[in-house]
Parts: sequence; structure tokens; C-alpha cells
Amino acid sequence: MAYKTIIVEIDDHVALIRLNRPDALNALNSTLLGELAQAVTEAEGNDKVRCLVITGSEKAFAAGADVKEMAEKSFVDVFVTDLFGRQVNAIERCRKPIIAAVSGYALGGGCELALMCDFIIASDSAKFGQPEINLGVVAGIGGTQRLTRLVGKSKSMEMHLTGRFMDAQEAERSGVVSRVVPAKKLVEEAMSAANKIAEKSQIATLAVKEAVNRSYETTLSEGILHERRLFHALFATEDQKEGMSAFLDKREPQFRDK
Repeated sequence: MAYKTIIVEIDDHVALIRLNRPDALNALNSTLLGELAQAVTEAEGNDKVRCLVITGSEKAFAAGADVKEMAEKSFVDVFVTDLFGRQVNAIERCRKPIIAAVSGYALGGGCELALMCDFIIASDSAKFGQPEINLGVVAGIGGTQRLTRLVGKSKSMEMHLTGRFMDAQEAERSGVVSRVVPAKKLVEEAMSAANKIAEKSQIATLAVKEAVNRSYETTLSEGILHERRLFHALFATEDQKEGMSAFLDKREPQFRDK
């Protein structure tokens, strides 16, 4: 499919999705979000794809939602159409792992998009922020919820109330990003991680994503029980037998997703 605002490349078992609105610092408008949701949905349905990477440019991952598109909308407009809801839901429902490779600005909706992904690899130039307060609104794609779960109430409240940006080093210290790499190596490092994930049993990969995400949605005891049931269930797979046999034989496993 030909896209106007994103570029999609399938490299072996990884779908690399680049946000591509350079004149607007990749601001998230309805077209971009719609195309991104479509690309993620297609990648999830593609048996060849085992992991996704979402990135932007070196200057900006995404500098926020498109204010020009939103400025004149009314409450009725955004409520009836559920602004951002449908597209975001499609991305959130993806069961395959998604890595955000963030360089430059990840602000507002751009920060929220990165936080939607399963983990973030950031360049040393990355800047994260939720400056919606400067527009007279609040984050609308999960920023008040996901950021708070990662950094705690105090830092999240400060960022949302003042619009302060967080640099890559602070983001790593605060648990927002998994690691920081040089900007020139960002996509290379993200693709390397994605390819490593693609080598694993896809059944186990889906189970890991489900279990970790469940930790945000339930109590500790219920989460541990859910994890244990997934652990037990994986003993019904051929991949578990292959993985453990390969370990004992001191060889690389050959997973077949069965």
C-alpha cells in the first residue's frame, strides 16, 4: 500500500515504520495516525513480520499532534468522532512487540505514541515532554496515565503542569527509555534489537508482552498467577521442548512457532 505520511519497509522479519511529515516535524494529524494504524494492523497480520520498529527523523520522532488540524474543532467535533481513539486503539491492540526508536523531539502526542510502544530506544538528542498545558488542554492519548506509571506522580505532575522537557539521560534514569545510543546508530540499534526478538519463539514473545502488560492492569497476586499460567501453558508447545533441548545440547534453538 502506498502511504503519504509514513514509509514502511519490511526487512527480513521486522517492519520498520518511519513517520514522514518532515515539514511539520512529524506532527500527528489524522492522515498520519490513520496510516500508522493501518500499517501496524497490516504488520500484525503479516506472518513474515515478527517485530515492529516505529521511528521518525533525527530531528523529531513526532513534535506533537497537529495543532492546525485541531484548533477550530469543538467539543462535539472531537467527542462524536472520538478524536485519536480509533487509531490509537489499533496500535494498542497489536500483539507483536513494537519498539520506538526516538531521536529529537517526542512531545505531546509524539511522546504518547512512544510510550504506547513496548519499549523505547532513544538517541542522545531525544527530548520528551507533555506540553499540552501550553495549549490550554491536557494530554489525550494516555500521557497522564503512562508517564505517571513510569516516573511516578511528582515528576509526571511537574512535566504536565509546567510543560518541561526531559532529555534522554533523564528519561533513561527515570525508566522512560530502555537505553540511550548515539543518534547515528539509533535505527541500527533498534533494528538489531528487533531482529533479536524475531529470532525467539513467537508464542513465547506474545506471552511475554501479555504478561508484562498485565502488570499494569491488575494486582500483584493476580499478575503473578497470570504469569504462572502462561509459563505452564508454554510447556504444551514444541518451542519449549526445542528451547530446553538446545540449551542442554549447547546449540542455538530452531524455533518453529508451534
